Amino acid sequence: MSNDGVLIGTADGPQLLRLDRANRHGLVAGATGTGKTVTLQVLAQGFSDAGVPVFAADVKGDLAGVSQAGQPNEKMQARARDMGLTIQPAGAPTVFWDLFGEAGHPIRATVSEVGPLLLARMLELNEVQEGVLNVVFRAADEEGLLLLDFKDLQAALTFTSDNAKALGARYGNVSAATVATIQRKLLVLEGQGADAFFGEPALALSDIMRTDGSGRGYVSVLAAEKLISSPRLYATFLLWLMSELFEELPEVGDPEKPRLVFFFDEAHLLFRDAPKALLEKVEQVVRLIRSKGVGVYFVTQNPADVPETVLGQLGNRVQHALRAYTPMEQRGLRAAAGSFRANPAFDTADAIQHLGVGEALVSVLDERGAPTVVQKTLIRPPASRLGPVSDAERAQVMAQSPVRGLYDEVRDRESAYEMLQARATEKAEAAEEEEAPEPRRPAARVPKEKPSEAARMASAFGTSMVRTIGTQVGRELMRGLLGGLTGGTRRRRRY
Repeated sequence: MSNDGVLIGTADGPQLLRLDRANRHGLVAGATGTGKTVTLQVLAQGFSDAGVPVFAADVKGDLAGVSQAGQPNEKMQARARDMGLTIQPAGAPTVFWDLFGEAGHPIRATVSEVGPLLLARMLELNEVQEGVLNVVFRAADEEGLLLLDFKDLQAALTFTSDNAKALGARYGNVSAATVATIQRKLLVLEGQGADAFFGEPALALSDIMRTDGSGRGYVSVLAAEKLISSPRLYATFLLWLMSELFEELPEVGDPEKPRLVFFFDEAHLLFRDAPKALLEKVEQVVRLIRSKGVGVYFVTQNPADVPETVLGQLGNRVQHALRAYTPMEQRGLRAAAGSFRANPAFDTADAIQHLGVGEALVSVLDERGAPTVVQKTLIRPPASRLGPVSDAERAQVMAQSPVRGLYDEVRDRESAYEMLQARATEKAEAAEEEEAPEPRRPAARVPKEKPSEAARMASAFGTSMVRTIGTQVGRELMRGLLGGLTGGTRRRRRY
């Protein structure tokens, strides 16, 4: 890396990607096994050495070696000598990320941040289903329901289904059957592990735009070996990340060097079967994000994988070998050759087919922003390791990470799921109170009238008289009874 740019390799002279033109985006293309990953690693480490943070997906697991010092073999040393270079083994400051939290720090985004358009892309919804999903987001917003994680989205869908008639009167037909279809597709996505992506703490963009103490940019490596098996999730995540950068970063025009360089590996996954609305969003982001100081570099097998509207905005190009056996491949070859500024020294289309491993056709933007004449270029050997890292090496890098502990634990605050659950509980309790029988009320007591003093005296006198008379009568009866018994006995004794 020089003060002016990133050294890609050498042709008749050094092939430099100018830092002040690096935000004009780029393309790295070529068939499998032709050296695209090595070129990506060379560019990533070159930007890092220049103080530019990098975000790149590691689809095959071998880009992680950028974190370790290289061990150049004799072949690499010989190439470096032929290019007039000296390899100084060194790794780049690296942060490992992983949407599933297994091979790096977890990356999360809230459902609201992703939004209905990208979510519909992820769920493969048709136009009608996407319209209903928009209603779900709108209803949640009006109800003050935060959509943060997967269960919030599921709860909001249930709420929409339960209130389909009322919502349909305001926003058009909302079919409970359509909501049920979206819910089933969510279950499929959840089974693929996508629910781990939604939630908090959400990724702060500043954490992928860091530099270390010596001023080198951190290389954020996204572990994508597992993620690539869910191509919709992979493409949606990377497009979400670009969209967030576009929306949050201020305008800076054309800076002396980019604020961030973003590598999108297996870029064809983004555009395959993409609806028109999504393609328009990609085109908009790519066209405008350069003014935010962000360079986007697509890495793919064939330039034909990228739509023309996007391809025309990629000023810096590295084309590795292409094979053209079928009519479709031949059309792709002609398109790739036609995208370069021709070099009279060779036929571009023929040269693309005969490039060796580690060779490429390179055209970059000059100081005026115009593409240079295409050159056959030997790609320089990287200073970092080519290949994967061990589990112990990955763990050591993560232990020294500047974001260690910031994202490792999930935060689950009150949001749509909890709020709707609380509403349902309150409603059930209110219904129980209405159905319960009313308790029997005790008869009202009639207060007794307080007797007068004369009445109390008469009552006391009467009571006393009754007692006296009763006592006397009792005594007379007892006497008569006893006397009769005694007299009878005495008469029996006389006889």
